[in-house]
Parts: sequence; structure tokens; C-alpha cells
Amino acid sequence: MPTILDPALALEAKVFTALAFRNGPIEDLHAGQICPMCSGKPEYSHITDPEMKAMMMAAVNAMYRLLWQRENDPAAYLRSLELGQRYVQKWADPDPGPIVVR
Repeated sequence: MPTILDPALALEAKVFTALAFRNGPIEDLHAGQICPMCSGKPEYSHITDPEMKAMMMAAVNAMYRLLWQRENDPAAYLRSLELGQRYVQKWADPDPGPIVVR
């Protein structure tokens, strides 16, 4: 059974994604030129292990800061949400899909 989209949660998810992923090391990779030899070929790795580790650590750190702000500094959290909204204005809403409880 699909869930109902909660607009506030959808916006928060997009803002978290922008602040934790898009504005981190992945943006540096995205800004580079496309490799003419391996572009579009899924059998080739396009991200090195150190690059992936740096992206994940940057995302974890950003997510931690946002969650910490939400729990401990609501004013700073609202400022972070306002900043993130600038990046996601044209992003599609998430697909809420089914809720899977494991």
C-alpha cells in the first residue's frame, strides 16, 4: 500500500539530500569532464574507493550536523532548511512508495 506524500517531509528530504550530498565532494566529481572512453558504460567504475569514502563521510557529517541542529538548536536548523530550499526548488518530490518494515 503506497504512503501519502507529506509535503513537509518531502521538502526536508530534498534539503537533507542537497546539503548532505549534492553540496559535498560529489559536486566536485560532477563538475569534471565526462570520460570519453568509459562514458555510459556501466561495467566501468566511475568513482574510486577514496572518492566514495570521502562522499559518504561528508554526507554522514552533514546529516549529523542537521540532525544535531534539529534536536539542539532549532533556530540553526531552520536556517539550514532555508539555505537548502534554495537548491531544491525545482527538484521533483520523492515517490513515497510502500512503507517496508523489516
